[in-house]
Amino acid sequence: MKRFWCFCCLMVLLAALVASCSQSKKESPAPAERVAVGDDNDTSTPSVHTIERNREVAQALALDDPRDFDDAQRGRIAQEKSVRVVNEEGRVIWDTASYEFIEGEAPDSVNPSLWRQEKLNNEHGLFEVMKGIYQVRGYDLANMSLIEGETGWIVVDPLGSRETAAAAMEFALKHLGERPVRAILFTHSHIDHFGGVEGIVDAKAAKEQGIEIVAPRGLMVEATSENILAGAAMGRRASFMFGFGLERSPRGHVGSGLGKAPTSGSWSIMSPTTTIDHTGQELVLDGVEFVFQYTPESEAPAEFVFYLPKKKALFGAEVVSRNMHNVLTLRGAKARDALKWSGYIDETMQLFPNADVLVNSHHWPVWGKESIHRFLEGQRDTYKFLHDQSLRLANQGLTPTEIGDALKLPESLSNTFANRGYYGTTSHNSRAVYQYYFGFYDGNPANLNPLPPVEEAERYVDAMGGGERILVIGNKAYAEGDYRWTARLLGHLVFAEPGNAAARELLAKTYDQLGYQAESGPWRDIYLTGAFELRHQRPNAPVELSRARGLLKAIPISGFLDAMAVRIDPEKVEGKNLVLNFVFTDIGETHVVELGNSVLNHRQGEPAPDPDATVRLTRGFWLDLITGNAGLREMVFSDDFAIEGSRLAVVSFLGSLEKPAGAFNIVTP
Repeated sequence: MKRFWCFCCLMVLLAALVASCSQSKKESPAPAERVAVGDDNDTSTPSVHTIERNREVAQALALDDPRDFDDAQRGRIAQEKSVRVVNEEGRVIWDTASYEFIEGEAPDSVNPSLWRQEKLNNEHGLFEVMKGIYQVRGYDLANMSLIEGETGWIVVDPLGSRETAAAAMEFALKHLGERPVRAILFTHSHIDHFGGVEGIVDAKAAKEQGIEIVAPRGLMVEATSENILAGAAMGRRASFMFGFGLERSPRGHVGSGLGKAPTSGSWSIMSPTTTIDHTGQELVLDGVEFVFQYTPESEAPAEFVFYLPKKKALFGAEVVSRNMHNVLTLRGAKARDALKWSGYIDETMQLFPNADVLVNSHHWPVWGKESIHRFLEGQRDTYKFLHDQSLRLANQGLTPTEIGDALKLPESLSNTFANRGYYGTTSHNSRAVYQYYFGFYDGNPANLNPLPPVEEAERYVDAMGGGERILVIGNKAYAEGDYRWTARLLGHLVFAEPGNAAARELLAKTYDQLGYQAESGPWRDIYLTGAFELRHQRPNAPVELSRARGLLKAIPISGFLDAMAVRIDPEKVEGKNLVLNFVFTDIGETHVVELGNSVLNHRQGEPAPDPDATVRLTRGFWLDLITGNAGLREMVFSDDFAIEGSRLAVVSFLGSLEKPAGAFNIVTP
């Protein structure tokens, strides 16, 4: 009987922890294995309205201005014909050859302004920014910079995956010479700027060699928690934002505007040895003097900018980029403070007026004091304009949708490519400002308690005369190029009648045209992914959690327990009151979990004196469970796992955990 209860408990533990935190490889094929979409047989051709719209864009902008192309190619030391990176299983995770179609004039299916930006983002290789400062670009979504110290290299932002970082470093050292790494800087808490650190050096070697790891205050908390509590929803939305399932082609994904695309390799992180927590903080790393500007709650919740006085080199992190950034990213995050963001850029201008070069963590550098001043001024005033004018219109009574439709950057800003909406957009950033101050509610009582989407859609369809009537109206709107209206009409019809093939295809064609016209890389990917899912009637698979093992190692146990708390099914725990001790024997931590009022609370400290049960395990075994590396056999026979007290209480608790949907529907109910 004792053996039976142990078996039941272990079965539930495996199901609750592994199934709720990870997906099997069969459920989560690699991006390269997914069905390619975007070829001529899977999408509609550009309409006459789309062709005309894109021609108008081409005529309005100086797309043939060569200055950005000159700067993007400046200082190139070496270049591989194409950058192809594979992981340990032989799966291709990065391949610049897939973007080689981006050359010449823009096709009718791509906004010519976005096409120009992605031609620039295709420039890859090893570049000398100035003597002693180098960049590897085109090996990931972000750039990796190398600063020459007295005895070795100082690495800035080691890319987003272990595999791409290792490839970039190997390529750089092949041409610059082998020298030891003396310091690594994480400029901010987004994974494309630290996730590849173990491709540079592993944690054990970093400690043994005394390598300095420098990061802004709060980076570990922000970097390891952003995708834990909201990870399932954020990952699903990111698959739309970056077009993970789209073919790279003139009718598919062409780039994200900020760069090409996120890597599909494995992630890691290391705890900082030195924390930057105030502006003016100075460090000397391998003989190089650094002056830091602390810029939290701007583009990232934890971020810094730094300056090298002797070289007059300013590193702008991602506070500035050669595009308008997101005040609220479409994958989902907390709205950013556009006013504070603008203020930091103004402070940068005042602190470092003598900079001769500005090194960006995305895109290419800016050279010359006057050019740097104009660039920073444009970035500063773009976010200030978005902030001030969004609030001005809100105070005039306009709603977020009305503000987003009405607000346009002045020509003095919009005529500069570095301020254009290749990543963020004026429309969505203005709404983000509204949300930052006022929240989601627009003040209209009709929107105070709206019907759920499916019920609302069914009533709209009925009120408009039924599905056939809406198809007639929708086809007319589509023929006239009124795609935003077509999308709203057909969106209601698809939610009311998800099996209506004609409605799905017309909505997919509409999304094609909206994607072809989009200047924003994420907008294009979102529209085209929506079209794909309407046609194929299946969502993209979620990301494999095993890729994140290097990152998960750094997450505190409290973070995992927070994640478990948001998976409690209140109906399953109604009336239950449980107290459990989780004792992690290898790290000397005890976490008390209390379940009551359909809420999970937890705290670290002394064990509860009279728990329903005590679970003893190691952190390593916990991680193996979460990533699927340990199964039932390991749990039954492992010395790293044991339960004292009521196994039924543990079964009851773990059985209340709900598995996240992961690949839930978005464009259909």
